[in-house]
Amino acid sequence: MTKNLRAFLAVIILIAAEPHLFAYTGERADLIVAGGTVVTMNAAAGIIENGAVAIRGERIIAVGTKAEISARYRAARIINATGKVVMPGLINTHTHVPMVLFRGIADDLLLPEWLQKYIFPAEARNVDEQFVRWGTRLGCLEMIRGGTTTYVDMYYFETAIAEETARAGMRAVLGETVLDFPAPDNKTWDAAIDYVETFAKKWKGHALITPAIAPHAPYTVSTEHLKQAHDLAVKNDIPLIIHVAEDSAEIKTIQDKYGASPVAYLAGIGLLDNRTIAAHMVWPTDDDIRTLASREAGVAHCPQSNMKLAAGAAPVPRMLRAGVEVGLGTDGAASNNDLSMWEEMDTAAKLHKLISKDPTVLNAREALEMATIRGARAIHMDKEIGSLEPGKRADLIIVGMNSEHQTPLYNVYSHLVYATKASDVDTVIINGRLIMFNRRVLTVNEVLVRGKANEYRDQVRKSLGLK
Repeated sequence: MTKNLRAFLAVIILIAAEPHLFAYTGERADLIVAGGTVVTMNAAAGIIENGAVAIRGERIIAVGTKAEISARYRAARIINATGKVVMPGLINTHTHVPMVLFRGIADDLLLPEWLQKYIFPAEARNVDEQFVRWGTRLGCLEMIRGGTTTYVDMYYFETAIAEETARAGMRAVLGETVLDFPAPDNKTWDAAIDYVETFAKKWKGHALITPAIAPHAPYTVSTEHLKQAHDLAVKNDIPLIIHVAEDSAEIKTIQDKYGASPVAYLAGIGLLDNRTIAAHMVWPTDDDIRTLASREAGVAHCPQSNMKLAAGAAPVPRMLRAGVEVGLGTDGAASNNDLSMWEEMDTAAKLHKLISKDPTVLNAREALEMATIRGARAIHMDKEIGSLEPGKRADLIIVGMNSEHQTPLYNVYSHLVYATKASDVDTVIINGRLIMFNRRVLTVNEVLVRGKANEYRDQVRKSLGLK
């Protein structure tokens, strides 16, 4: 038998034994991520060892073992995730993304001094559309590199934030902040409402951007205006984002003014429902928690920011037991000081063990749920994102698992929450599009953005008279 004939027969035998390796027929996929440990965050599917995810267009079309997916689908591109974790992208349920340009401007201060002496003056003297654009570029860059695929924002010039977020390829719920006093972009309430109407109409139905209205808080927006904001949200079928029960001073202010807790007051005027995303929620009563659950309002828990500003520790275990959907958020980088969801997961799990004096409270899997599927429920988007399931948006990340701080590996949930860092994220796919590959962000010019951020640092310092 000749050498060529032996080689030909060997190929025939291999095809017979492993037909999926030569599957030129079969259903088409645009991209297959294969070979990793697939952490689906779907209770029915759980963890799939040597798994795979098939993507067509913007959506996941199949999740299973590598052998199952290889036998059924063919794709022009296959990403090898062997030795890594494949999981849903992380969801940051509350931030003020352009405030990355105020990162480290003032730390270790009481909240009133931090706001009145530094943040409000810095915003008044520096925040314009270009500031917001560059801050969004920097924030998106940081979040992409850390595996965040969706974020919820409250700030100004949200049209500019939407444009830059879409350009970066990220998914976001973007709430234009409205207040009873002049803001950097809109100087009157009526101007702000007109802005939101235009913003909502422009972006409603976009593949990545969900427009929202964001009345700042019950102590900065009147009852009449809060009702108007909610009416606008209902009319345009968009989310409503608001800070609620963030610190003890707010509780006293609302109690003195309206004779009720912030949650009870907002419920009484019809603001809490299944389109509401309530940020912080540090000081709810047991009655408040029952109200949040019955009204199906989502909550964004920001443990690191709340700790740094000494606002308190939200009663997350009680909220979860009552059926409140709670996600994790970083808050703005001026009060955190980063946008790492890995740190929020780790902190949330440990903080509530300490507060409750119970090490079984908020285990690693629950913390990961808050950054993925529970976070999706908290922002009312769980039918689209938050877990790896056929039909959902193709938002997933590949996480390296063999760094020194992850070795050895016993339990994948434990490692993802207590050991993994933002720098371990290898690849990011959002809406079926490759956004970061092998740690290289493909949609944002990293060098240009960092350089511009340092220029803004010098500008902000000068505007505040800082050395």
